[in-house]
Amino acid sequence: MPTAPIRPDAARRRLVAGLGAACLPAAFAPAPAWAREGVNVGPKSRAAGLVPAQDLEDAAAQQYRQMLQEARAKNALALPGHPQLLRLQAIAERLRPFCLEWNPRAQGWQWEVNLIGSKELNAFCMPGGKIAFYWGILTQLQLDDDEVAMIMGHETAHALREHARERMGKQTLTQLGIGLGAAILGLGDAGRMAANMGGQLLTLKYSRDDETEADLVGLELAARAGYDPHAGTRLWQKMEQASRGAPPQFLSTHPSSPTRLHTIELNLPKVLPLYERAPKPARRFGPPAAPASAATAGARG
Repeated sequence: MPTAPIRPDAARRRLVAGLGAACLPAAFAPAPAWAREGVNVGPKSRAAGLVPAQDLEDAAAQQYRQMLQEARAKNALALPGHPQLLRLQAIAERLRPFCLEWNPRAQGWQWEVNLIGSKELNAFCMPGGKIAFYWGILTQLQLDDDEVAMIMGHETAHALREHARERMGKQTLTQLGIGLGAAILGLGDAGRMAANMGGQLLTLKYSRDDETEADLVGLELAARAGYDPHAGTRLWQKMEQASRGAPPQFLSTHPSSPTRLHTIELNLPKVLPLYERAPKPARRFGPPAAPASAATAGARG
């Protein structure tokens, strides 16, 4: 069947449009749909889908309450109004609005921040937004607010990226066997496994890839909240000095310090513009003075 002839003016318009698109400067070209400002860590692991999120968050909340009860019984839980607890809560409030982009479930989390009177160099954020800092990490490293924000961002990133859920999903695959079939991997079975694993949440070790991802996401969270990203390098230098060549439990699965510092420095240009535009905290807090007794530090005013 003969086709309709193309009119000369229509042909010219098509030619001009094609040349225009080819010659359009990059600055005016449409940005790819996936482009975003900040760090890029890729998609979350599919293994997390084997463990229902709500079941794991419920297990985490139960384990967190048990931890607080034990600390309270030892007079090692910071009371409401403790200066350093107020400091941690204020920093968490600034980070929180920027969590939703990384995990929409965070909007419904019952966030908590607590301070434990222990000399350990430790901090964590459990699934569901349950945050705890240990007195030792604040006093021994004499952390400023920017450094606290880096740690809190890092630990919050583990929860947002569902690293615990991913690790437990991989354990589920290992225990059940990949060849057992989809029926054995039903949500009910996975949910019961997550509940049984609740006691492991406080001692769960993440992979080095997870730790690197948490470094980068935490770096961006802190920058968007108005905390200086350069604190990331200062923080891990302090960690290395405090460990005296042997990483503490807090860093047992983390990348080596040179690798970590290189990764952070490589990503600073991606987050510095976010920090420069962000409103800065109106109030700055000082590091705590080391108490005479670390065991009761958390309960002191």
